[in-house]
Amino acid sequence: MMIQPLLSSDMSWNEVIHKLIDWSMDAGKHIILAIVVYVVGHYLIKLLNYLLNRFLDRRKVEISVSTFVKSFVSITLQVLLIIMVVGALGVNTTSLAALLASFGVAVGMALSGNLQNFAGGIVILFLKPYKVGDWIEAQGTSGSVQAILIFHTILLTADGKQIYVPNGAMSSGSIINYTQKPTRRAEWSIGIEYGEDVEKARAIALDIIRKDGRIEETPEAEVWLKDLGASAVELIVRCWVKNADYWPVMFEVREKIYNAFNEHNINFPFTQVTVHQA
Repeated sequence: MMIQPLLSSDMSWNEVIHKLIDWSMDAGKHIILAIVVYVVGHYLIKLLNYLLNRFLDRRKVEISVSTFVKSFVSITLQVLLIIMVVGALGVNTTSLAALLASFGVAVGMALSGNLQNFAGGIVILFLKPYKVGDWIEAQGTSGSVQAILIFHTILLTADGKQIYVPNGAMSSGSIINYTQKPTRRAEWSIGIEYGEDVEKARAIALDIIRKDGRIEETPEAEVWLKDLGASAVELIVRCWVKNADYWPVMFEVREKIYNAFNEHNINFPFTQVTVHQA
């Protein structure tokens, strides 16, 4: 929309008024057209996002890929809508495109970290070190993967905190995936007093584990004498469980072992310090 000078020294007031009316009508047409473009474009974006969701759901695309694609398409469509609205206002889109290109180079240099995060998101989708629903530990935090977006991975911690972790760091750092395998080893370290019967303690612990239907039969559970500590004989108890049963088994078996040892008079030691007086 080209705005010509409205006043000149040789124009009468009537000409000025007519000039203002003509300019206002021309500007009003562009503004109304821009509003129509925005409303229609906004509706079309919602429709396209809906159709994309249905397409991805019908094809049963993995949730990790689905969230990334939907996030990328939505942002791309919003940018295109902004360009169309600006064009409807009468701004020269060719000049705007050149300006946006220059601006994009500058922003790209300033936001190189986000470009790294975008590339990291693509690497994650192809290599799949984790997917939505997995419980992972990375970048000093752990949680369930809620979504993989174009720049960030969203984690939900055990205490209900939502954490946004940059994809660049996720793709280049160490990741522990606790749910990628169907089973996981549970392990307890239990201290008993010196002089207690280690074989008796081993038999009690194994009996508790074998009676628990959630514990896998293979590999077999095992109880070993781990260490002769300063105040206790350290036993280590190991078995394998399904991922879904890991935490309930960890808490409940520890409590059962504690109660069973008390019932069979196997004592747990207190920290002791022996002082020799010269």
